[in-house]
Amino acid sequence: MPRTIVITGASAGIGRATAHLFAERGANVVLLARGTAGLDAAAAEVEALGGRALTVPTDVADHAQVEAAAQAAEEAFGPIDVWVNNGFVSVFAPFTEIEPDEYRRVTEVTYLGFVNGTRAALHRMLPRDRGTIVQVGSALGERSVPLQSAYCGAKHAINGFTSSLRTELLHQGSSVSITLVKMPAVNTPQFAWVLSRLPRHPQPVAPIYQPEVAARAIVHAADHPRRKQYAIGASTIATVLANKLAPALLDRYLARTGFDSQQTDEPAPANRPNNLWEPLDGKEGHDHGAHGTFDDHATARSPATALARHPAPVAAALLGVGLGAAASTRAALRRRKGC
Repeated sequence: MPRTIVITGASAGIGRATAHLFAERGANVVLLARGTAGLDAAAAEVEALGGRALTVPTDVADHAQVEAAAQAAEEAFGPIDVWVNNGFVSVFAPFTEIEPDEYRRVTEVTYLGFVNGTRAALHRMLPRDRGTIVQVGSALGERSVPLQSAYCGAKHAINGFTSSLRTELLHQGSSVSITLVKMPAVNTPQFAWVLSRLPRHPQPVAPIYQPEVAARAIVHAADHPRRKQYAIGASTIATVLANKLAPALLDRYLARTGFDSQQTDEPAPANRPNNLWEPLDGKEGHDHGAHGTFDDHATARSPATALARHPAPVAAALLGVGLGAAASTRAALRRRKGC
């Protein structure tokens, strides 16, 4: 039987690329986002790739809309097997230049949107004692950067919320799984439509990965949800380690480099449109697709992520190397003593 997958933020970027991969498996893919142009284009791609699609225009900040979308998904395709929380909005600006209502909006979409999606999924999964929730997190949920305080705060909140919920599910002995996928910088359309008060065009910080790298990680996490979390990309792994080993040094490094590295050399146009309050791919809008404008600088592969998907063989290989090195050392010592 084909699985039923719900994806928030499905009209563009990581959500759009994830929908493609599930569609290739013949899944029923329920696409949630605000913009109808992007949703309709994503649905057509899902159908062309072999899946079945349902679009439900949804603002994930509104719990009632999310609950209605979950109901529509099950009425169309039956029980939800996987729920992917991915939708977000952001503001690129120093904290003192972000208005209170803008900060609240980012928090309601990027954090509470995950809470609303998780609640709607659990409402259906817990009575059946099966199902998987995948939270699309970020390296910025482990290590904050300047100019993205609202987004970083929301991603940190997702980590805390997810850890708390995971322990509750364990306490209950539930078979419902929840896992977190920490993303690196990804070439998505967000940099073209995010609300920005920076003097130059916002950009992801290198290394930049294509959305398909993130999508493959999400699908893998959905297939292997018992693992607590996944770190995607060498940059995410390095960020997490650096923050644990030398957080104060990392503070100073980001204070020195974090402003310029998040901006191109191109001046930002005055009054450029943004999607904080309304989607830019609405009824009369433009479909932005999965990729952003940084294809020339993005990589479609992540060897570190591929290794992270298979921790047991990697650990065995490292153990083998270690044992071999130890044996070589002992042999060398014996030869030296023999001399």
